[in-house]
Amino acid sequence: MVFLLALSPILWLILSLGFFKMPGFKACPIALVLALAVALTAYQMDGQDAASAALEGVALACWPILLVIIAAIFTYNLAVHTKSMDIIKHMLTTVSKDRRILTLLIAWGFGAFMEGMAGFGTAIAIPASMLAALGFNPIKSILVCLVANSVPTTYGSIGIPASTLANLTGLDPIRISSYISLQLLPLNLICPFLIVLIIGGSLKALKGVFLITLLSGLALAVPELIISSFVGPELAVMGSSVVIMAVIILYSRFQSSEAPEYTMDIHPAHVPLKGGLLACLPFILIFIFLLMTSKLVPFIYGPLMAIKSSVSIYTGEGGVPYTFVWVNTPGILILLAAFISGKVQSSGFGEMLTVLGRTIVGLRSTIITIIAVIATAKVMGYSGMTSEIAQTAVNATGSLYPAIAPLVGSIGTFITGSGTSSNVLFGNLQTDAAVAINADKGWLAAANAAGTCAGKMISPQSIAIAVGAISLKGKDNEILQAIVKVYIPYILILGGVVYFGQAFIP
Repeated sequence: MVFLLALSPILWLILSLGFFKMPGFKACPIALVLALAVALTAYQMDGQDAASAALEGVALACWPILLVIIAAIFTYNLAVHTKSMDIIKHMLTTVSKDRRILTLLIAWGFGAFMEGMAGFGTAIAIPASMLAALGFNPIKSILVCLVANSVPTTYGSIGIPASTLANLTGLDPIRISSYISLQLLPLNLICPFLIVLIIGGSLKALKGVFLITLLSGLALAVPELIISSFVGPELAVMGSSVVIMAVIILYSRFQSSEAPEYTMDIHPAHVPLKGGLLACLPFILIFIFLLMTSKLVPFIYGPLMAIKSSVSIYTGEGGVPYTFVWVNTPGILILLAAFISGKVQSSGFGEMLTVLGRTIVGLRSTIITIIAVIATAKVMGYSGMTSEIAQTAVNATGSLYPAIAPLVGSIGTFITGSGTSSNVLFGNLQTDAAVAINADKGWLAAANAAGTCAGKMISPQSIAIAVGAISLKGKDNEILQAIVKVYIPYILILGGVVYFGQAFIP
């Protein structure tokens, strides 16, 4: 009975979004109220502790998550305002007029690049906005970006989810990241095919693009495995994304695959090199700023990370001060890149503030959804509800637990919308379970990280970001119902890989 109560906020989100067709900004606050009610009654949580847990969730939602989302979408909106996005569209469409190849380039390649750099929803919001602006079906644009953003999740934001997991469990980050890449390898190959099938509508869509679709999968799977196994998680996806885009561009240059039914009615103009670089300046600056302020450049990273404030928010046992990093956080760096590039592109400061204001107003429903989801996750975590769910799963499955280890990780991301948060919630539980059933701790810890990739697709936060990015209010449930059809086989494949694959690890 206690287990079902612990599960009730998750069950409510599934029912409300998937079956009752409620928008996320209405369903998620109810989930928060439900979590608070269960925490206060079944788990005897102190009222002040429950309120402060929710408040910590609000703080986390606002800084850095919403900050990054607002900054990313503002960057895109400013690029539209300055007409830079028109130039970028021309540049992209010079690669190919085939909508299948363009989808692979934008959602799979560029999306992976954005995830590797910034994460926090940027890899969903910006590519989905670009596809919709090019005339793609908005629902399909969101679906392909959710699929494309799944497998890179664990290496997002310069590998933060994977490196956090390694720090939390005390395991070698290179060992964990190599295990993650091995577990994700089949899905890295499958996802590009799913993207083509979704955008094309049937198996016939693979005709003429099978090879480039396969190469796109290999372009992520192989470099990611090599980089993660020898360097670590930081550049596993960012480095691979450059390979993906290079492969697609080179293939399209030497091999035409345009079919009449998939050819877009576009007539791209020639873009001079200087004009192209100027149009891409926001994204170039984002790449430079995030790379130069990452752990890869310690003499910059260290001083900037020192500019922070720690505040004790949660009042209960186990609470630690919440740290606000004021400069070296992706949202601030993305905003800085946007304002600098906007100025270079001749936009006035007041003009840019107007675009920023419109962006925030347009995201009001998304903001409510994300604050409610993260606050719910904090209440569930601090009260013991999240541990109850995971521990029950371990007790019920025994030696079969590795088969559902990715499912546990996906539940964490479904609740929080964050691969990092899921690893924080369940990382140590996975290693404890490994000890209990005499399994490899690194393998099960990696399974949690791999599972977060599946959960990212169906997370209300991810869906809310996508819906907010292209103004499709009220479509949350329709998107969830469609993406669940991908999630179920996805998590089953992962479960099989983790369970049977443990026999082959050294």
